[in-house]
Amino acid sequence: MSKDDEMKKSIDDVLGPLYLEGHKRPVSRRQFLSRGMITGAAAVTAPSLLSLLGGRNAMAQSMCTPPVGGAGMIPFIGVDLAGGANIAGSNVMVGGPQGQEDVISLAGYSKLGLPPDMTPQGSATPVVDSEFGLLFHTDSAMLDGIRSRTTADTRSRVNGAIFCARSLNDTQNNEMNPLYGIAQVGSDGGLLTLIGSRSSESGGNSMAPQYMVDPALRPTQISRSADATGLVDAGRMAEFLGEYGAGRVVEAAEAISGLKIDRLDAMGEQAIATNLLRNAYADSSQLVQLYSSPDSLDPELDPIIVGQPDSIFTAADLNNNTFEKTAAVMKLVVNQHVGAGVLEFGGYDYHDSTRTTGETRDRRAGEVIGSILEYAARSCNDVCIYVFSDGSVASDGTTDGSGKGVWRGDNSSTAASIMLVYSKDDVAGRPTMVVDPMQLSGFRQQVGFFRQDGSVDIDANQISNRPAAMAEAAILNYLALHGLDSEFETRLPNWTLTNTASERDALIAFEPIR
Repeated sequence: MSKDDEMKKSIDDVLGPLYLEGHKRPVSRRQFLSRGMITGAAAVTAPSLLSLLGGRNAMAQSMCTPPVGGAGMIPFIGVDLAGGANIAGSNVMVGGPQGQEDVISLAGYSKLGLPPDMTPQGSATPVVDSEFGLLFHTDSAMLDGIRSRTTADTRSRVNGAIFCARSLNDTQNNEMNPLYGIAQVGSDGGLLTLIGSRSSESGGNSMAPQYMVDPALRPTQISRSADATGLVDAGRMAEFLGEYGAGRVVEAAEAISGLKIDRLDAMGEQAIATNLLRNAYADSSQLVQLYSSPDSLDPELDPIIVGQPDSIFTAADLNNNTFEKTAAVMKLVVNQHVGAGVLEFGGYDYHDSTRTTGETRDRRAGEVIGSILEYAARSCNDVCIYVFSDGSVASDGTTDGSGKGVWRGDNSSTAASIMLVYSKDDVAGRPTMVVDPMQLSGFRQQVGFFRQDGSVDIDANQISNRPAAMAEAAILNYLALHGLDSEFETRLPNWTLTNTASERDALIAFEPIR
């Protein structure tokens, strides 16, 4: 018998099993907060006798063992490109009322950075790529970045939609971050509810709709590996006793405290105190065992992420904060230790009279997106990625050495957001889009549309000129992925989208994958 087994047997012999009738463990950050078991910083430490903090299982996932935890909803990650990134046209194709394939004018495409010989009607070779379901331009830097971090099998299980919707240029004042709403409709994690890479109310650059903001759910900042590992610290007790022993010590403390409970006065307080203490210690005994080591959350110790020849990142990659914070956030969210997160990246205000800066930034954004998709694939979990930016840019048709239009300035009329979804379902394959006979593809890959002049048609629907409504549309589509879009009104209090079912349904692009 090993030393650990001997310790386990001796502790069991002394304490015996601990039974708690009708007890339910807290599973959300809000519930932990309500019990006083975590602070706003979400630290998890070994308990003192009457002061306990804890967390859920964050053990590193084995290769392709489906993660479990939290509320069991699809992991959600927002990618907030701060500054006004180009998404429509030069990266993701956009078209008129009949969808992505409904070509607009040459002048319209020129505004979106595409010269005549790179447009659908002017190029001698195809310029549309359908590998991801959602149509990208074949020369898209974002597409190139996504491909660089994904396998062909992963790409075959992805689909997406583009939402043609204006937003204010280069400002934090767009209420388009849906993170709080994603939590309100049910997403939750085993350890935390929300995280963000920026120390802001929304966790990113763009604001959240104010009616959705819940101070108890404020995203915990995760911008590097140390932030992730810093969420849990079981102290030296776990080091000396092991996970099992540390948890049983907490149970022993509970038993000792039981003696003190018996001495409480008989003024109606004893039963209350007994229940509170017993529940708290039972939670903590499990939490300390499961989260005994910060290593369990360390992205740099996850072989899917780094350390192996076929890992998503190299060690050199993780010296770059873009990839380090991506690794930390995707590990926590995809493994369902956290319900949802947002990654904010600056530098997307790239109208500097060249095309090079924008292409470099767009490719880097693509690498971030691709890394998340690939991590979900290798972790055997679904993931929903929502990419948005504050405004966008436009070209006057002048080209540079790249052959593409130079970005001349901010332009809110060319803005758009995209949602990409990876499905782990081996049978169903890539997510299915809503059938839409009005779109040339037969499916709703595009919500709203662009006019012939390359501008968003602001009269297309209720989200095309209202960022907060766009955030609600993202939440509506997230619910649709679970087959829960009919519960939108009850799950998201104070919603503002129209009550007309047909108008709301027209904003849904995804069929359920769960």
